[in-house]
Amino acid sequence: MPSFLSALWRRTEAATLVGIVVIAGALWGFVALAAEMVEGDLHAFDEAVLMALRQPGDPAMPVGGSQVQVAMRDLTALGGVSVLTILVLVVAGYLLLLRQRHAAGLLLIAILGGQALSHLAKSGFDRPRPDLVPHGVDVATASFPSGHSMMSAVTYLTLAVMLARTQRLWRLRVFFVVVAALLAMTVGISRIYLGVHWPSDVLAGWALGAAWALGVWLMARWLARRGRIEPETTAPEDPAPERGSGL
Repeated sequence: MPSFLSALWRRTEAATLVGIVVIAGALWGFVALAAEMVEGDLHAFDEAVLMALRQPGDPAMPVGGSQVQVAMRDLTALGGVSVLTILVLVVAGYLLLLRQRHAAGLLLIAILGGQALSHLAKSGFDRPRPDLVPHGVDVATASFPSGHSMMSAVTYLTLAVMLARTQRLWRLRVFFVVVAALLAMTVGISRIYLGVHWPSDVLAGWALGAAWALGVWLMARWLARRGRIEPETTAPEDPAPERGSGL
């Protein structure tokens, strides 16, 4: 096997191995949080973080005042069903315009599967919402794991993965993933600030959502190798340097 092919193979296998390890770590983190939550060992931690975001002696007033609270309501909408659905449809349309209909199909299946997993986890644990502070926005479902946090991680990271596959430059791929991670983190923090989730709910949502998105990434690589979806865009080979005239 030529040396450059051997290097590419080693890099590909190393990336897959790292992905598997990170998925295992994220799932372990979710299971650990769930076990601690069921046993009630996270109560002191959750209370301490929630109260640290409130004015001393006034649990009804978050730190930063009303202006920050309004901003957090705007930011938490980034994890809502309406916003996420619009973004998924936009990226799916972009992939279709690139004639990557199989990749677009995988994207839609991945998001719907993540949503189903979120609902299943919520109904399974059925944790009550925080009652220490007034809720900054209306909520209707159970608390663990945070649906906004999980679906933000699922959606934004999956969108980043699928968009990165269309780019040749590594810096653009890294940019997509970093922006996706920051958006997911912002949504989760807003849920804690608004008092609608315990911090452990958000941590669990991030862990499970990240594991799902990384699983989608590995699935896309596996399917592409077998010709089931469109191949990942690869960087062009560097042109051979021109020989000088010797003058």
